[in-house]
Amino acid sequence: MGIYAQRHEFNRVLLFFSQDLDDRLMGRLTSSLRSRSIQILQQAPVESIAFERVTELFSNSPANADAIIGFGGGKALDVAKYIAFLCGRPYLSVPTSLSNDGFCSSQSSLTVGGRRRPLPSAMPFGVILDTAVCLNAPENLWQSGVGDLVSKLTAVTDWKMAFHAAGTPVDDFAALLSDASVYQFLARPTRDLEGMTLLGTALLLNGISMSICGSSRPASGSEHLISHALDSVSKRPRLHGLQVGVATYLISLLQGQHSKLIAALFDAAGFWRAIVSDPFDRAEWLEAARVAPSIKSDFYTVLSSRNCLPEIETALNCDPNLQQCFRQ
Repeated sequence: MGIYAQRHEFNRVLLFFSQDLDDRLMGRLTSSLRSRSIQILQQAPVESIAFERVTELFSNSPANADAIIGFGGGKALDVAKYIAFLCGRPYLSVPTSLSNDGFCSSQSSLTVGGRRRPLPSAMPFGVILDTAVCLNAPENLWQSGVGDLVSKLTAVTDWKMAFHAAGTPVDDFAALLSDASVYQFLARPTRDLEGMTLLGTALLLNGISMSICGSSRPASGSEHLISHALDSVSKRPRLHGLQVGVATYLISLLQGQHSKLIAALFDAAGFWRAIVSDPFDRAEWLEAARVAPSIKSDFYTVLSSRNCLPEIETALNCDPNLQQCFRQ
């Protein structure tokens, strides 16, 4: 971190980090910065992602920083990214886990009026990803990252459907990059250093694909709408990528493609096992599927093409992969 900061003359930085971050990791980062005479003007734990609290942090931050660093999990990265956007400074992303593609995207997920909302944010100037650190993160964060990555298959299919049905512009290069990121991970979907490198690179490329086309479409489709709906209707929302992963397989059945590939990848990565250990509530998912098409009225997906509820209910009840994911 210190080498990169010095190289780009980021001599004064603000550091926002996860509240529960391991002290040893913090020591490694700050030592690296100080070894290159980088001054840390502010070192603040992220306790809340409420929009009001984030803007308060921004207001109380020194104005003479050369760059903003986000360090830790998704909440800390989203807060740092948004503050960098507000103050117009380069943002450096240092994730300690790979639970989703947010560490390299131009959006921040914050709560506005008690509800999670995607807000425009700063694309990272750089990403510093230590695969050994990410490997030591809890396994459910890895599984969440796998689920979020695989969703690119259904998202790109939805995007192309939106072009044919509603004239939504498609950026072919962004779509190709997003698709390719999933296929490269297929080479080794195992939780080791090499698998972590492949997952991290793939999620990073997803963030870049969104930046290329200025839209979330290459990485987010109907599966994300279901997850967003679950965040509202569920008594106990789960990690974003776990919800999105199961929704991706469900949506692939509706789209009529990629289902076998996704199921096999989830087998190899241990994703199904993670879901079976803590099943979802079937009634909540049916309600989320009902609500999902209304979340973004101008966002055409397979859920817009027809009434999919009967097919979804049948899939939850009869598909052998989905049956194990739900309790009554």
